[in-house]
Amino acid sequence: MLPISRRSSLAALSVLALALAPLPALAQSWPSRPVHIVVAYPAGGVADAVARALGDKLATQWGTPVIIDNRGGASGSIGMDAVAKAAPDGYTLGFSAISPLSLNPHVGKLPYDPVLDIAPVASVMYSPVLLLATPASTSRDFRDLLAAAKSSPGAVRWATSGQASLGHIMLAQIEQAAKVQITHIPYKGGSQQMGDALSGQFEILSINAGAAVMQHVKAGKLRPLAVGAPKRLDSLPEVPTLAELGYPRANLSSQFGVFAPARTPPALLERLNRAINQALALPDLRSKLQATDNVPTGGSADEFTKAIAREYDNIGRVIKAGHIRAQ
Repeated sequence: MLPISRRSSLAALSVLALALAPLPALAQSWPSRPVHIVVAYPAGGVADAVARALGDKLATQWGTPVIIDNRGGASGSIGMDAVAKAAPDGYTLGFSAISPLSLNPHVGKLPYDPVLDIAPVASVMYSPVLLLATPASTSRDFRDLLAAAKSSPGAVRWATSGQASLGHIMLAQIEQAAKVQITHIPYKGGSQQMGDALSGQFEILSINAGAAVMQHVKAGKLRPLAVGAPKRLDSLPEVPTLAELGYPRANLSSQFGVFAPARTPPALLERLNRAINQALALPDLRSKLQATDNVPTGGSADEFTKAIAREYDNIGRVIKAGHIRAQ
């Protein structure tokens, strides 16, 4: 795989070539038939719900149906591969976290090139990652957690959604920066993970914020110690971000957005970006996201692309230093 700096340059040249080429007729008449959004996760989750809500708004704007196509598996790589191999005509888009582009390339071989085959269209939201103390932990705050890890190396157990997951990257970065040893407990299923957390099978849980998680936090069954997010959550204003606590590289959240095949005409990508930003400005869609502690973002495709590149570099350093491999 090419170094990201060279790969980014090649991608930029490809986009420039497209920009100088005559605009295909499809970009002028688009959309004339239903648009498909490939969601890189199974139906029923937060990503699926947000994609469907966004798709409804886009369908109203465009006057054509927007069809959701769930293709979960391989930490989002299966869905993103479908986007990479689709015709670059605007009729197949993707909705995913950025991890298939920023994290997955570091831990395994992919069937697509994350820079040359996929075009970021617009950031839609970020989903904060909560660090929660379970009933097995006596830590009152994040500093207590580090003190416990230092006094008894390996005794603190930290559960994540899986090997080489975003939570695992956060854990590895904290271990490296704080020079502590914490035992990683990788899970594959969210329901078992939450059940074990509530029964105190481990001390720390990292998990995306959401309605079900917040119910347990508000009931006092799980204690928030820190949050991975650009800023503190309105629902937990007293909980600091990991950046505030001195761990900026561990201050990761799950950023989600819309993607297109890389050779989609630039004018069409710009039209898609405008439509997504207009949808995210609607009060009812913003309220729906914020009700589950997911924060609407928006912005230009260039800003989104740069954010992905920054996370790619950051995660790459952590994975290399921690010798992290996928299962």
